[in-house]
Amino acid sequence: MNKSKHAYTVIKDRILDGTYAPGQRIILDQIAKEVGSSHIPVREAIRHLEADRLIEYRQNAGALVLSIDEKVYKQTLEMLAVLEGYATMLSLDYMNEEDIQQLTDINNEMKNALEEYDLKTFSELNKKFHFAIYSHCPNKLLYSNIKQSWEKLDTVRSAGFAYFPMRAPDSVKEHNQLIDLLRNPPTKDAVESFARQHKFNTLTAYENRK
Repeated sequence: MNKSKHAYTVIKDRILDGTYAPGQRIILDQIAKEVGSSHIPVREAIRHLEADRLIEYRQNAGALVLSIDEKVYKQTLEMLAVLEGYATMLSLDYMNEEDIQQLTDINNEMKNALEEYDLKTFSELNKKFHFAIYSHCPNKLLYSNIKQSWEKLDTVRSAGFAYFPMRAPDSVKEHNQLIDLLRNPPTKDAVESFARQHKFNTLTAYENRK
């Protein structure tokens, strides 16, 4: 890994796990010392993080961790609804019974986590469930865009921005329905439509959380 990529990974990981909070300034000297480089690779990493909309560079303030507001969160969910619906449909031809059984097993683990009110594990399993589908998507650019968008939402969730456990039971039920559709799809359009609506239901739950 070159020094610019190393700096990018260090900073990005800290943003996503909440070590660097929204609005926090990134100290270039500190990062450069950690990765054993000059400022140039770190500045290059900062430019990439700006393109990812994780950092904003402000004059007289430097590189600041970008906070994601409610509007961006909702727009990201809307975009993911379309992308994930299409990715699920594309994955259909590349999944076998063993792959579908894996989804059933993960969803059962989600149900157990919910019964124990272990929402952190539930959230991790939810992500595992969906990417067990998208990993079969032949369009790798589409997969990459979905992954990046999830990472941005992970940043929001880690800050407690979008925490609505009332959605969890319905999510498990909808996963069961999606599994049935993947196993016996009436049409590919039906699979895409259901997967898209599944994400829109998350947006509705967010808007009704109060």
